[in-house]
Amino acid sequence: MTWIISIANEKGGVAKTTTTFSLCGAFVEAGYRVLAIDLDPQANLSLSMSESTPNDPYSVIDLLINQVPFEKVIRSTNLPNLTLLPANNQLGLAERILPSYPEYKMLLRNLLEAHKADYDFILMDCPPFLGALTTNALIASDLLILPTQAEYYSVFALRNMMAMIRQIRSEGNPKLRYRLLLTLFDKRNRIHCSLADHLRTTFSNGVFESVIEIDTKLRESPIAGQPIIYHAPKSRSALQYRFLAQEIIQYVEEKN
Repeated sequence: MTWIISIANEKGGVAKTTTTFSLCGAFVEAGYRVLAIDLDPQANLSLSMSESTPNDPYSVIDLLINQVPFEKVIRSTNLPNLTLLPANNQLGLAERILPSYPEYKMLLRNLLEAHKADYDFILMDCPPFLGALTTNALIASDLLILPTQAEYYSVFALRNMMAMIRQIRSEGNPKLRYRLLLTLFDKRNRIHCSLADHLRTTFSNGVFESVIEIDTKLRESPIAGQPIIYHAPKSRSALQYRFLAQEIIQYVEEKN
């Protein structure tokens, strides 16, 4: 059974793309077939995979509204069993174009239904705003991962995300599940530790056990064009993303 996972948060700078990129590598290392979908017009995930640029002629928008064949848009990567649906500058037009289509919120889910059997995991890197692209991603997803810093602004932004989850559940995806992921964590920082405890108390089982700490190796990973698991396999962050992948795999097996 294919699991579709969105990585989203209205707050920028919380390691959404880093988490998507790193999890792709961890799942591939574990032997799974993975499709990465870049839904952010900034195309940072596509750039990280070294297979696309913001000037790429195609993006997901071409699949959704221009009927461009799936095989023409998809890109290979430098990892076996990892493929990419890239983003480009034109993807930003989706926020104006998509709402003009009937039942536009279902477009991505309908598209993935025809192709998801080819993959074990589909990971979607969402833009840092709650528009048509993020809505499409969440309608199509089984699980939402919310990367969250243990800082005031990041925690405060969760209010809007929780409201959106309720909206998505009422509008077409009642089975959407979510988990918070603590990122950019500094265990020496008392405020980080205090807010992390607060989040675990508030959300209980809604927070991953895995925590992603600050690690300079993660900044090098996109430059190298490799997920941290392959760029620095023995680094702290590589171990933490491996642990997160196994936590997700166990969660999926329990739900299946």
